[in-house]
Amino acid sequence: MHTVVEREVELKLVLSPERRIPVPARLGYLTDDPYAVHVTFHIDTEHPVYWTFARELLVEGVFRPCGQGDVRVWPTKTEGRSVVLMALSSPAGDALLEAPAAAVSAWLERTLRVVPPGTEGERLGLDDELAQLLAQ
Repeated sequence: MHTVVEREVELKLVLSPERRIPVPARLGYLTDDPYAVHVTFHIDTEHPVYWTFARELLVEGVFRPCGQGDVRVWPTKTEGRSVVLMALSSPAGDALLEAPAAAVSAWLERTLRVVPPGTEGERLGLDDELAQLLAQ
């Protein structure tokens, strides 16, 4: 049985130090894809924008700067509030998004209760599939 852990959250797209626009998003975690987190951005276009990256990156990014290349995550304070910044880069462009740290942390804790760190490989069922292949 597969479990999905989701949370709707309002992110802010950081356009400049003074200007942010709200971006509704959904954080998603699927036990059949245990190493990844999925973020769906509902922007003013016909289709949502999807990003997938390592859950470990987001877990670490709540506490300290991490990541390189396409996804970088780090904690900071904005107007006295704890936030997590996510810098996303793609051929289509770059975006800096601000997420409320409390909401992200609470959602991550739920994913970690469902699949504790270090047990992700057990969720993939590779051992069972390998045993079946070798038995044939």
